[in-house]
Amino acid sequence: MSTEPTAEDPADPIPPAPVRVAAVQTVSGPDVAANLREVAALIAAAADDGARLVALPEYFPLISADETAKVSLREREGQGPLQDFLAEAAARHGVWLVGGTIPMVASSDHKVRNTTLVFNDRGEQVVRYDKIHLFGFQRGAERYDEAATIEPGRQVVSFDSPAGRTGLSVCYDLRFPELFRAMGEPDLIILPAAFTYTTGRAHWEVLLRARAIENQCYVMAPAQGGRHPSGRVTWGHSMIVDPWGEVLACREEGWGFVAADVDFSRIASVRASLPALNHRCLPTAP
Repeated sequence: MSTEPTAEDPADPIPPAPVRVAAVQTVSGPDVAANLREVAALIAAAADDGARLVALPEYFPLISADETAKVSLREREGQGPLQDFLAEAAARHGVWLVGGTIPMVASSDHKVRNTTLVFNDRGEQVVRYDKIHLFGFQRGAERYDEAATIEPGRQVVSFDSPAGRTGLSVCYDLRFPELFRAMGEPDLIILPAAFTYTTGRAHWEVLLRARAIENQCYVMAPAQGGRHPSGRVTWGHSMIVDPWGEVLACREEGWGFVAADVDFSRIASVRASLPALNHRCLPTAP
Protein backbone atom coordinates (compact mmCIF):
# COMPACT_ATOMS: atom_id res chain seq x y z
CA MET A 1 0.00 0.00 0.00
CA SER A 2 1.17 3.53 -0.76
CA THR A 3 2.50 5.46 2.24
CA GLU A 4 3.64 8.79 0.79
CA PRO A 5 1.68 12.00 1.55
CA THR A 6 -1.31 12.77 -0.66
CA ALA A 7 -2.40 16.19 0.55
CA GLU A 8 -2.10 19.01 -1.94
CA ASP A 9 -1.70 22.72 -1.41
CA PRO A 10 -5.10 24.41 -1.96
CA ALA A 11 -3.31 26.96 -4.09
CA ASP A 12 -2.12 24.31 -6.54
CA PRO A 13 -3.94 24.27 -9.89
CA ILE A 14 -6.63 21.63 -10.22
CA PRO A 15 -5.23 18.77 -12.33
CA PRO A 16 -7.17 17.39 -15.30
CA ALA A 17 -9.59 14.53 -14.73
CA PRO A 18 -8.13 11.01 -14.86
CA VAL A 19 -7.88 9.39 -18.30
CA ARG A 20 -8.46 5.68 -18.86
CA VAL A 21 -5.81 3.85 -20.87
CA ALA A 22 -5.62 0.24 -22.01
CA ALA A 23 -2.85 -2.17 -23.00
CA VAL A 24 -3.73 -4.99 -25.40
CA GLN A 25 -2.00 -8.36 -25.09
CA THR A 26 -1.70 -10.78 -28.02
CA VAL A 27 -0.18 -14.14 -28.91
CA SER A 28 0.36 -13.33 -32.56
CA GLY A 29 1.09 -15.97 -35.19
CA PRO A 30 2.04 -16.03 -38.88
CA ASP A 31 -1.51 -15.30 -40.18
CA VAL A 32 -1.68 -11.51 -40.41
CA ALA A 33 -5.40 -11.37 -41.20
CA ALA A 34 -6.25 -13.55 -38.20
CA ASN A 35 -4.07 -11.44 -35.92
CA LEU A 36 -5.76 -8.24 -37.08
CA ARG A 37 -9.23 -9.68 -36.48
CA GLU A 38 -8.33 -10.54 -32.88
CA VAL A 39 -6.70 -7.15 -32.32
CA ALA A 40 -9.68 -5.28 -33.77
CA ALA A 41 -12.00 -7.00 -31.30
CA LEU A 42 -9.75 -6.11 -28.36
CA ILE A 43 -9.49 -2.46 -29.41
CA ALA A 44 -13.29 -2.36 -29.53
CA ALA A 45 -13.56 -3.97 -26.10
CA ALA A 46 -11.05 -1.55 -24.58
CA ALA A 47 -12.93 1.41 -26.08
CA ASP A 48 -16.20 0.05 -24.70
CA ASP A 49 -14.49 -0.12 -21.30
CA GLY A 50 -13.89 3.63 -21.50
CA ALA A 51 -10.29 3.79 -22.69
CA ARG A 52 -9.38 6.98 -24.50
CA LEU A 53 -5.92 5.69 -25.40
CA VAL A 54 -5.23 2.08 -26.41
CA ALA A 55 -1.79 0.59 -27.02
CA LEU A 56 -0.92 -2.61 -28.91
CA PRO A 57 2.14 -4.85 -28.38
CA GLU A 58 5.30 -5.16 -30.42
CA TYR A 59 4.92 -7.31 -33.56
CA PHE A 60 1.12 -7.47 -33.16
CA PRO A 61 0.56 -8.19 -36.91
CA LEU A 62 3.05 -11.06 -37.17
CA ILE A 63 5.28 -13.40 -35.23
CA SER A 64 6.78 -16.09 -37.42
CA ALA A 65 9.45 -18.74 -37.15
CA ASP A 66 11.01 -17.01 -40.16
CA GLU A 67 12.49 -13.75 -38.85
CA THR A 68 12.76 -12.41 -42.40
CA ALA A 69 8.98 -12.73 -42.99
CA LYS A 70 8.39 -9.22 -41.66
CA VAL A 71 10.52 -7.76 -44.46
CA SER A 72 7.83 -8.67 -47.00
CA LEU A 73 5.25 -6.76 -44.93
CA ARG A 74 7.18 -3.53 -44.60
CA GLU A 75 5.39 -0.33 -45.53
CA ARG A 76 6.28 3.22 -46.49
CA GLU A 77 5.03 5.87 -44.13
CA GLY A 78 1.52 6.98 -45.05
CA GLN A 79 0.56 3.95 -47.10
CA GLY A 80 -0.08 0.27 -46.53
CA PRO A 81 -2.71 -2.09 -45.11
CA LEU A 82 -1.29 -2.14 -41.58
CA GLN A 83 -1.37 1.63 -41.36
CA ASP A 84 -4.87 1.64 -42.85
CA PHE A 85 -5.97 -0.84 -40.18
CA LEU A 86 -4.64 1.35 -37.37
CA ALA A 87 -6.08 4.58 -38.74
CA GLU A 88 -9.50 3.03 -39.33
CA ALA A 89 -9.64 1.42 -35.87
CA ALA A 90 -8.69 4.67 -34.14
CA ALA A 91 -11.33 6.65 -36.02
CA ARG A 92 -14.04 3.99 -35.67
CA HIS A 93 -13.72 3.77 -31.90
CA GLY A 94 -12.74 7.37 -31.24
CA VAL A 95 -9.55 6.45 -29.40
CA TRP A 96 -5.92 7.41 -29.61
CA LEU A 97 -4.21 4.25 -30.84
CA VAL A 98 -0.55 3.43 -30.22
CA GLY A 99 0.07 0.89 -32.93
CA GLY A 100 2.45 -1.48 -31.19
CA THR A 101 5.10 -1.95 -33.85
CA ILE A 102 4.83 -2.59 -37.56
CA PRO A 103 7.63 -3.16 -40.10
CA MET A 104 8.52 -0.05 -42.06
CA VAL A 105 10.91 0.53 -44.94
CA ALA A 106 14.59 0.74 -44.00
CA SER A 107 17.63 1.87 -45.99
CA SER A 108 18.53 -1.78 -46.59
CA ASP A 109 16.25 -3.93 -48.74
CA HIS A 110 16.82 -6.81 -46.31
CA LYS A 111 15.83 -4.99 -43.12
CA VAL A 112 12.96 -3.06 -41.56
CA ARG A 113 12.46 -0.27 -39.08
CA ASN A 114 10.54 -1.63 -36.07
CA THR A 115 8.15 1.29 -35.82
CA THR A 116 5.49 2.58 -33.47
CA LEU A 117 2.91 4.83 -35.13
CA VAL A 118 0.36 6.78 -33.10
CA PHE A 119 -3.04 7.76 -34.51
CA ASN A 120 -5.41 10.24 -32.90
CA ASP A 121 -9.14 9.70 -32.42
CA ARG A 122 -9.80 10.98 -35.96
CA GLY A 123 -7.49 8.37 -37.46
CA GLU A 124 -4.69 10.83 -38.22
CA GLN A 125 -1.08 9.82 -37.68
CA VAL A 126 0.46 12.17 -35.13
CA VAL A 127 3.88 10.73 -34.31
CA ARG A 128 6.37 7.98 -35.19
CA TYR A 129 9.02 6.21 -33.13
CA ASP A 130 11.58 3.75 -34.52
CA LYS A 131 12.96 1.30 -31.94
CA ILE A 132 16.47 2.38 -30.99
CA HIS A 133 17.97 -0.50 -29.02
CA LEU A 134 18.14 -3.87 -30.79
CA PHE A 135 17.91 -7.05 -28.74
CA GLY A 136 20.70 -9.59 -28.81
CA PHE A 137 20.72 -12.66 -26.56
CA GLN A 138 22.18 -16.14 -26.54
CA ARG A 139 21.92 -18.84 -23.91
CA GLY A 140 22.30 -22.39 -25.08
CA ALA A 141 19.97 -22.98 -28.04
CA GLU A 142 18.00 -19.79 -27.37
CA ARG A 143 19.31 -17.02 -29.60
CA TYR A 144 18.01 -13.66 -30.84
CA ASP A 145 19.73 -11.11 -33.06
CA GLU A 146 17.42 -8.26 -34.05
CA ALA A 147 20.23 -6.42 -35.81
CA ALA A 148 20.14 -9.08 -38.54
CA THR A 149 16.74 -7.87 -39.78
CA ILE A 150 16.13 -4.49 -38.10
CA GLU A 151 17.69 -1.07 -38.63
CA PRO A 152 17.76 1.03 -35.43
CA GLY A 153 16.14 4.40 -35.00
CA ARG A 154 17.94 7.40 -33.51
CA GLN A 155 15.27 9.82 -32.28
CA VAL A 156 13.79 10.04 -28.78
CA VAL A 157 10.05 10.72 -29.08
CA SER A 158 7.47 12.18 -26.73
CA PHE A 159 4.19 13.90 -27.57
CA ASP A 160 0.98 15.24 -26.08
CA SER A 161 -1.93 12.78 -25.83
CA PRO A 162 -5.13 12.61 -23.77
CA ALA A 163 -2.94 10.97 -21.10
CA GLY A 164 -0.63 13.99 -20.91
CA ARG A 165 2.98 14.10 -22.03
CA THR A 166 3.60 10.62 -23.42
CA GLY A 167 6.94 8.97 -24.20
CA LEU A 168 7.44 6.10 -26.63
CA SER A 169 9.79 3.14 -26.31
CA VAL A 170 9.85 -0.50 -27.43
CA CYS A 171 10.79 -3.73 -25.64
CA TYR A 172 14.61 -3.87 -25.24
CA ASP A 173 14.64 -0.07 -24.81
CA LEU A 174 13.42 -0.81 -21.28
CA ARG A 175 16.98 -1.63 -20.20
CA PHE A 176 18.38 1.81 -21.05
CA PRO A 177 17.20 4.40 -18.49
CA GLU A 178 18.98 7.25 -20.27
CA LEU A 179 16.38 7.00 -23.05
CA PHE A 180 13.58 7.74 -20.60
CA ARG A 181 15.49 10.57 -18.94
CA ALA A 182 15.82 12.16 -22.39
CA MET A 183 11.99 12.31 -22.60
CA GLY A 184 11.93 15.09 -20.01
CA GLU A 185 9.11 14.63 -17.47
CA PRO A 186 6.46 12.44 -19.13
CA ASP A 187 3.13 11.63 -17.48
CA LEU A 188 2.97 8.28 -19.26
CA ILE A 189 5.57 6.03 -20.86
CA ILE A 190 4.33 3.37 -23.31
CA LEU A 191 6.45 0.32 -24.06
CA PRO A 192 5.09 -2.24 -26.57
CA ALA A 193 7.04 -5.46 -26.12
CA ALA A 194 7.58 -9.09 -27.02
CA PHE A 195 9.87 -10.02 -24.12
CA THR A 196 11.17 -13.57 -24.15
CA TYR A 197 10.00 -15.88 -21.38
CA THR A 198 13.57 -16.20 -20.09
CA THR A 199 14.37 -12.51 -19.76
CA GLY A 200 10.81 -11.54 -18.87
CA ARG A 201 10.60 -13.88 -15.91
CA ALA A 202 13.86 -12.46 -14.58
CA HIS A 203 13.59 -8.74 -15.29
CA TRP A 204 10.28 -7.53 -16.80
CA GLU A 205 8.37 -6.34 -13.74
CA VAL A 206 11.34 -4.96 -11.84
CA LEU A 207 12.45 -2.88 -14.84
CA LEU A 208 8.97 -1.53 -15.54
CA ARG A 209 8.50 -0.54 -11.91
CA ALA A 210 11.95 1.05 -11.85
CA ARG A 211 11.19 3.19 -14.91
CA ALA A 212 7.92 4.32 -13.29
CA ILE A 213 9.57 5.11 -9.95
CA GLU A 214 12.57 7.00 -11.29
CA ASN A 215 10.51 9.06 -13.74
CA GLN A 216 7.57 9.45 -11.34
CA CYS A 217 5.07 8.68 -14.06
CA TYR A 218 2.77 5.94 -15.28
CA VAL A 219 4.23 3.14 -17.39
CA MET A 220 2.03 1.03 -19.68
CA ALA A 221 3.51 -2.04 -21.35
CA PRO A 222 1.33 -3.99 -23.83
CA ALA A 223 3.02 -7.31 -24.51
CA GLN A 224 3.00 -10.55 -26.42
CA GLY A 225 2.16 -13.29 -23.94
CA GLY A 226 2.06 -17.02 -24.49
CA ARG A 227 3.16 -19.86 -26.75
CA HIS A 228 3.09 -18.81 -30.40
CA PRO A 229 2.46 -21.12 -33.37
CA SER A 230 6.17 -20.76 -34.22
CA GLY A 231 7.07 -22.35 -30.89
CA ARG A 232 8.37 -19.09 -29.44
CA VAL A 233 7.22 -18.33 -25.89
CA THR A 234 6.80 -14.73 -24.77
CA TRP A 235 6.50 -13.59 -21.19
CA GLY A 236 3.33 -11.50 -21.41
CA HIS A 237 2.35 -9.84 -18.12
CA SER A 238 1.05 -6.74 -19.89
CA MET A 239 1.15 -4.19 -17.16
CA ILE A 240 0.21 -0.69 -16.04
CA VAL A 241 2.33 0.77 -13.22
CA ASP A 242 1.70 4.00 -11.32
CA PRO A 243 4.27 6.71 -10.40
CA TRP A 244 4.94 5.13 -7.00
CA GLY A 245 5.79 1.81 -8.65
CA GLU A 246 2.54 0.07 -7.79
CA VAL A 247 1.21 -2.41 -10.36
CA LEU A 248 -2.35 -1.32 -11.14
CA ALA A 249 -3.19 -4.03 -13.68
CA CYS A 250 -1.52 -7.10 -15.14
CA ARG A 251 -2.52 -9.86 -17.56
CA GLU A 252 -0.17 -12.80 -17.25
CA GLU A 253 -0.79 -14.55 -20.58
CA GLY A 254 -3.20 -14.97 -23.46
CA TRP A 255 -5.18 -12.57 -25.60
CA GLY A 256 -6.91 -9.74 -23.75
CA PHE A 257 -6.32 -6.28 -22.34
CA VAL A 258 -5.72 -4.46 -19.07
CA ALA A 259 -6.88 -0.96 -18.23
CA ALA A 260 -6.34 1.70 -15.57
CA ASP A 261 -6.65 5.44 -15.10
CA VAL A 262 -3.80 7.91 -15.54
CA ASP A 263 -4.51 10.13 -12.53
CA PHE A 264 -2.75 13.48 -12.88
CA SER A 265 -3.31 14.32 -9.21
CA ARG A 266 -1.44 11.11 -8.34
CA ILE A 267 1.53 12.22 -10.45
CA ALA A 268 1.50 15.67 -8.82
CA SER A 269 1.28 14.16 -5.34
CA VAL A 270 4.23 11.82 -5.85
CA ARG A 271 6.38 14.55 -7.38
CA ALA A 272 5.47 17.01 -4.61
CA SER A 273 6.14 14.62 -1.73
CA LEU A 274 9.39 13.25 -3.21
CA PRO A 275 10.74 15.88 -5.67
CA ALA A 276 13.48 13.63 -7.01
CA LEU A 277 13.20 15.05 -10.51
CA ASN A 278 14.19 18.44 -9.10
CA HIS A 279 17.10 16.95 -7.14
CA ARG A 280 19.04 15.76 -10.17
CA CYS A 281 22.61 17.05 -10.23
CA LEU A 282 24.34 15.30 -13.11
CA PRO A 283 23.89 16.46 -16.71
CA THR A 284 21.91 14.29 -19.07
CA ALA A 285 24.18 12.17 -21.29
CA PRO A 286 24.25 13.30 -24.95
